[in-house]
Amino acid sequence: MALAGATTFIVVNAIAGFAVFLIAASSNDTTVAKVLLALTAVVSAASAFGGGWLLIRRKRPMPKGFGMGLMIGWSLVTVCTAGLCTAINPELYTSMFGMAR
Repeated sequence: MALAGATTFIVVNAIAGFAVFLIAASSNDTTVAKVLLALTAVVSAASAFGGGWLLIRRKRPMPKGFGMGLMIGWSLVTVCTAGLCTAINPELYTSMFGMAR
């Protein structure tokens, strides 16, 4: 179930993250793009760790494994993409998409 949770997070994050990056890149206002990316980072982490924590608390093996998988999936995506796909990379907020400091 941990593998299923990690895979689920990776697939959902890829679809949602792609949509968010398209919207942020097409925005003319850098403040809106930065807020959208920050909101994405918070929602991504909250869904993985909040949802994972709630599933782990159920004390049954299948939900517990899936919850751990969500957390593992977030960690793998963050490490393997240097934080780009979970929106925690500081480069997203400074120079990417033409956003100047």
